[in-house]
Amino acid sequence: MDNTWFLAALWTGLALVATLLAIWFRVSTALSEIVVGTVAQLIVVVLIGGTGLGAQTPWIGFLAGTGAIVLTFLAGAEIDPAVFRVKWKEATVVGLVSFIAPFLGSAAVAYYLLGWAPMAAWLAGVALSTTSVAVVYAVMLELGFNTTDYGKVILAACFITDLGTVIALGIIFAPFTVRTLVFVALSLAIFVVLPFVTPGVFRRYGGRVSEFETKFLLLALFAMGGLALWADSEPVLPAYIIGMVLAGTVGKDHALIRRLRTLTFGLLTPFYFLRAGSLVSVPALVAAPGTLVVLFFAKMVSKLAGVFPSVRIFGHREGADVYYTLMMSTGLTFGTISALFGLSHGVITPAQYSQLVAAVIGSAVIPTMIANAWFMPRHLLPNPAEIGEPAGAAARPSGAPTS
Repeated sequence: MDNTWFLAALWTGLALVATLLAIWFRVSTALSEIVVGTVAQLIVVVLIGGTGLGAQTPWIGFLAGTGAIVLTFLAGAEIDPAVFRVKWKEATVVGLVSFIAPFLGSAAVAYYLLGWAPMAAWLAGVALSTTSVAVVYAVMLELGFNTTDYGKVILAACFITDLGTVIALGIIFAPFTVRTLVFVALSLAIFVVLPFVTPGVFRRYGGRVSEFETKFLLLALFAMGGLALWADSEPVLPAYIIGMVLAGTVGKDHALIRRLRTLTFGLLTPFYFLRAGSLVSVPALVAAPGTLVVLFFAKMVSKLAGVFPSVRIFGHREGADVYYTLMMSTGLTFGTISALFGLSHGVITPAQYSQLVAAVIGSAVIPTMIANAWFMPRHLLPNPAEIGEPAGAAARPSGAPTS
């Protein structure tokens, strides 16, 4: 479809349909958008042909990428530094186990059971080791867990897991270079300077209709994202750390957070989640459904076997342990990024790519649905009055309307 505005209307309409389905079936909007993206892509290809929804169109890729970056930034900004200082041992242990167990388990299954080549098997291990900050944050936000210590430590553990994924991807497939050193050095300088500069700049120029704060933050996110890409890293990684270092400034400005959420959930993330779903090739999955099932269970079994005991070590009980484990079993952003990296560098075939992405997306949908349906620790939900929500809003199941 060459008409940009018709294409934008199509994607916006799909986002609206996904939102209505999420409300009617009481599921997360993010998950609904993924499923709608997959189904819509299949229908459009069958009826019209061509590239379907046009997921590879540059401006759609930009909006989707921006959605991932800003959503990841918000997840980092929601982490309370005081909570992280107290819970850093738990976040580190759970996050590392959440990475190592599925990384080794999935790679072994891909190599020994599916007969994949060694490098393709390692790539599968990397792609299936991830935990989706985007999905977890969206679910935490809809339920109100983002304001609790329980939700914040889960988000911190997600970051540790994805940090392990990025490092493994770099060590195994993209050796560190001078650019990596430049990226690390400049990043450290920016992360140190930003918390000191931002509060003063916001006091001097913020609070105006021109939205200086939003433009300032987007400048930092885009610049660091560009630097990460130049160094063969991933733009969403610095976004998360920028969010963390500014948690004491941006995270406490509730009005700014609400404006950023409006921008992110109203415009950006629908493109991100719909595009993720549209990348799944249903015909490739139908041709080899067994491989998809094996990859999915390789991730789930190894995640559950590793994360559940480590979560219980830190005292989580009464459903909070199972919910925590299932949230850590989700995957999306770094999983699809890793799979796309493997495809573009010839490590895996197009069929293996579709199977990996489908397994990753399945891990975004199924554990979240099970967790919210049967294992939600309602006793840990915040009091709506404490977070400024109308009565009953925080206890509303994921995907339920917020107003």
